[in-house]
Amino acid sequence: MLQESIKKLVHYGIDMGLTPECERIYTTNLLLECMKEDEYTDPDCDLSNIVLEDVLKELLDEAVNRGIIEDSVTHRDLFDTKLMNQLCPRPKQVIDEFNRIYDNYGPIAATDYFYKLSKASDYIRTYRVKKDLKWTCDTEYGTLDITINLSKPEKDPNAIAAAKNAKQSAYPKCQLCMENEGYAGRINHPARENHRIIPITINNSNWGFQYSPYVYYNEHCIVFNGEHTPMKIERATFVKLFDFIKLFPHYFLGSNADLPIVGGSILSHDHFQGGHYTFAMEKAPIIQEFTVKGYEDVKAGIVKWPLSVIRLQCKDETRLIDLATNILDKWRNYTDEEAYIFAETDGEPHNTITPIARKRGDYFELDLALRNNITTKEHPLGLYHPHAHLHHIKKENIGLIEVMGLAVLPSRLKTEMELLTDYIVNDKDIRSNEEISKHADWVEEFTQNYSHIDDQNVNTILQAEIGKIFCQVLECAGVFKSTPEGMDAFNRFIKVIC
Repeated sequence: MLQESIKKLVHYGIDMGLTPECERIYTTNLLLECMKEDEYTDPDCDLSNIVLEDVLKELLDEAVNRGIIEDSVTHRDLFDTKLMNQLCPRPKQVIDEFNRIYDNYGPIAATDYFYKLSKASDYIRTYRVKKDLKWTCDTEYGTLDITINLSKPEKDPNAIAAAKNAKQSAYPKCQLCMENEGYAGRINHPARENHRIIPITINNSNWGFQYSPYVYYNEHCIVFNGEHTPMKIERATFVKLFDFIKLFPHYFLGSNADLPIVGGSILSHDHFQGGHYTFAMEKAPIIQEFTVKGYEDVKAGIVKWPLSVIRLQCKDETRLIDLATNILDKWRNYTDEEAYIFAETDGEPHNTITPIARKRGDYFELDLALRNNITTKEHPLGLYHPHAHLHHIKKENIGLIEVMGLAVLPSRLKTEMELLTDYIVNDKDIRSNEEISKHADWVEEFTQNYSHIDDQNVNTILQAEIGKIFCQVLECAGVFKSTPEGMDAFNRFIKVIC
């Protein structure tokens, strides 16, 4: 059984283009060493329709039986990454092939190659990503994407305890550092032996281009500084965004904000997220145009979106960089007490921006979502953060991906939705179940809007109502609300820009 599994895995590597045919024996021997096995007889087995997840499970089960690894999700993930690395080309081979394809066939062909490799190598565990629940919800702002994230496996209690007791290491400094490439991992840091990075130059400095192991949308990529340096939204940020867009014009690229609460990401390492996907915010129209003095060649306007977004368009990206820097500077120092916007309180800054860059036809385009992280007694987690009555669905920070209209909801909702389906259809008391009692007020409110709910339509209704909650979450994050009063306040800031 072990030898058959090894043969299947090697064949998978060759079939997927990870391993050249001439390295079949070499790769087999590498896997034999990993499995502490000395013998191999090249067994007869069916090599058609190989399912990677199944083959890896066979090898992991055998590794547990042989005492090579402990039987936990964490140890299995560390070990199967080691197994997959035996199939993978070395980093230089990947870089050379990427650059060859880019030079001869263009950026789309190059990213297609790298994305396929990242999935084939199991760096992106596609069989886990497929478990994510996804649907859409139509709103007045457009069609929002809703996902329940099930890609990240739940850690077992023993692994959590072991991680707490594990020796702390400063290498790699974080999960975004260059040093992750090829790193074997440990109980409190994921294995990255099958991880590959494409080096790129933006803003005259060394950066890395990779894909996210938990792809929330098509070709979800991460672009990160070669140095472990904190995130900061500044003029250089806009330069970096457009340097990347000029390299890969079929991708968008954006940055999380650089302040807590509205950051929603790893603030300790300068990085961006991008990909080949069209979000609802990109499709949203301009509802009010304006012209900034000295930038008459730049199209500017307010976007119809629950967050407060300014869109800039110009064929010359340097003009967008200059104007965006001007807007950022004005926003950093902007206070409007009537709208409860304060640039700072007690020396703590509150205003920042979530920027998203893209190419639209002949025009470069930059969306600037205005963010503020002030807290109040009524809203201690943030005034422009999901409010408490929405926390039963979404309590976490609103970062870049959600700003653009894709909800990343916690995995707990899958089980809770299944329970709610049963309780609603069978008219059970939701408040009697501690796991879902937090949803009781919400369910009582929305069920009044439906004349009939049964097992045929309950899931569709729940998905629609969760989508409405996410829309409200985004509205909470808007510093200027989509009301007449909110638009008046937004225009007060626009006058400061103009």
